[in-house]
Amino acid sequence: MNALPTLLRLDAPSGSDYVAAMTIAGDYAYAGRDAVVGTVLEILGARETDRVHNHHNFAWRELHGGEPYWVVRKGATPAFPGQRGFIGGSMDDIAVIVCGKDSPVSRSALYSTVHGAGRVMSRRQAKKSIDFRAVQHRVRMRGTVLRGAGADEAPEVYRRLADVLELHAGTIDIEHVLTPRIVVMAGANEFDPYKD
Repeated sequence: MNALPTLLRLDAPSGSDYVAAMTIAGDYAYAGRDAVVGTVLEILGARETDRVHNHHNFAWRELHGGEPYWVVRKGATPAFPGQRGFIGGSMDDIAVIVCGKDSPVSRSALYSTVHGAGRVMSRRQAKKSIDFRAVQHRVRMRGTVLRGAGADEAPEVYRRLADVLELHAGTIDIEHVLTPRIVVMAGANEFDPYKD
């Protein structure tokens, strides 16, 4: 039996409340990223030289082919011509700064691209099958400082970002390739109020 998607009318309280809550959550996410970056810059005694913000798993009101649509990008982020974005890999892989471009494939994808490398293994599978101490050692040996994290975020649970980007070459240009030097994530011993 196929389930039909849940649709909310935007002229009804359920739809308008959903859009308002989503917008507040998006603003909160931006503020949170700004706070984290500000704290890290302060700790490092550094200053910001460039800024790239982008949302994913969000919905936008957009015009495509002259028609207005709500575009929901689950697992994706906007990549309009000239729009910059960030696409991350794993803790042991590259990340990139990209710029959207105009092409037939971009238009057919409603100017969307991936927001990350994408998982090949669930968090539960990773926790059962990956020796995270070996991952920590391997990442350290490559010169990356790793704080926190766990088997569910090990490099093996993600696709290689270069392979994913190759499939999206017609939608984006890569401006910068970034290599991780310090990776900080919540670890197994960290309190997570949403999980614990």
